[in-house]
Amino acid sequence: MKITNICCIGAGYVGGPTMAVIAKKNPHIKVTIVDINAERIAAWNDEDVSKLPIYEPGLAEIVKETRGKNLFFSTEIDKAINASEMIFISVNTPTKTYGKGKGMAADLKYVELCARNIAEVAKSDKIVVEKSTLPVRTAQAIKSILDNTGNGVKYSILSNPEFLAEGTAIEDLLNPDRVLIGGESEDAIESLANVYGSWVSQDRILRTNVWSSELSKLTANAFLAQRISSINAISELCEKTEANVGEVARAIGMDSRIGSKFLNASIGFGGSCFQKDILNLVYIARSYGLNEVADYWEQVIILNDHQKRRFSDNLISTLYNTVSGKKIAMLGWAFKKDTNDTRESAAIYVADHLLSEQAHIAVYDPKVSEERTQLDLNYLNTRSEEENKDLVKTYSDPYEAAKDAHAIAIMTEWDEFKAFDWQKIYDGMKKPAFIFDGRNILDQKEMEAIGFEYSSIGK
Repeated sequence: MKITNICCIGAGYVGGPTMAVIAKKNPHIKVTIVDINAERIAAWNDEDVSKLPIYEPGLAEIVKETRGKNLFFSTEIDKAINASEMIFISVNTPTKTYGKGKGMAADLKYVELCARNIAEVAKSDKIVVEKSTLPVRTAQAIKSILDNTGNGVKYSILSNPEFLAEGTAIEDLLNPDRVLIGGESEDAIESLANVYGSWVSQDRILRTNVWSSELSKLTANAFLAQRISSINAISELCEKTEANVGEVARAIGMDSRIGSKFLNASIGFGGSCFQKDILNLVYIARSYGLNEVADYWEQVIILNDHQKRRFSDNLISTLYNTVSGKKIAMLGWAFKKDTNDTRESAAIYVADHLLSEQAHIAVYDPKVSEERTQLDLNYLNTRSEEENKDLVKTYSDPYEAAKDAHAIAIMTEWDEFKAFDWQKIYDGMKKPAFIFDGRNILDQKEMEAIGFEYSSIGK
């Protein structure tokens, strides 16, 4: 099938950057991103590209270059579905908060709604591409919905999982390790391979069956998360034995069989993918009666939760076993640097724990709004929205956030934090002034020379 029109349902962290790069590299293809959220679409269409709803280095420039030429953002979903030969489903697949599989299984209601919407309005044959992270055998459910409409339209279902790291998404899209396409129809697979082939060499485009493709995404994220939990488990041992987790990580990372990536000990992993995908894997394994497999992967999550709790417990015990009424400045709220995504960020859970101990939290993050910070805390339902608003203040100036604070907790590894005037911060704090470096980004000797009581992970 010749592809001249692509529709992507979902203008989020995956759909936006992926379609922007596809549009840039395929000027002959019209790419339309649709979403029911009119506010979000308006933000994508804002003349000031610094106001895009998603922050990714390099994204604004590509949107500016392609928007209005062959990249469009719209709320007219039916129209875009009808006009396209290829439709990407890139909607949210959160962990279920209700019913069977609550807290573990992926909630596929948005994916199913997309499939029913496509079935309702499509008048010509379509290639439907799963771009959202989905549990194994979801393609079968989508195909069943689409094939039972009785309107004679033929559908080919492909799985094309994303392997983007937030903060480097544009670079990952422009120079991918691999592009994975799973499907049954060879023609459909080649149609999508040709879209990517305009900038990705064919030897990097892997063709598999649809089930292998779906499972590969969950497995990749599980392996990466497992590495983080593994080094974090060792970090606790390092603290008890006077070993240095940085030195241990460097020593094992130089082993070519292991490699150096994802070996930075920290407060734990966050983001929308790792926890969700592992819980999904656990749920699938349990549903097949594979309890040992499920227990193995679940331990990665348990260790990650433990690391976050351990960080906040250490902060409380160091501050003489009470943080009640004390101001704690949290530097960073995003789950990692170079993104404004806060989903499952360690900062949310550490703040929640400290708030339960009656601390006052001052937040500074260069890309996260006050509204987002409050929404994240309110989502946990630990206390009233009024209490959260009263106890948590967001600052646009890091020095103001740290002023009169008893302690600073570094939650995100933003590069700018290293360049702060730490002497100025120290001078404005209550004494003794404590730093809890959850990302191991500051120099301990330097901080201690200024006068800080400095605490890090795994040292």
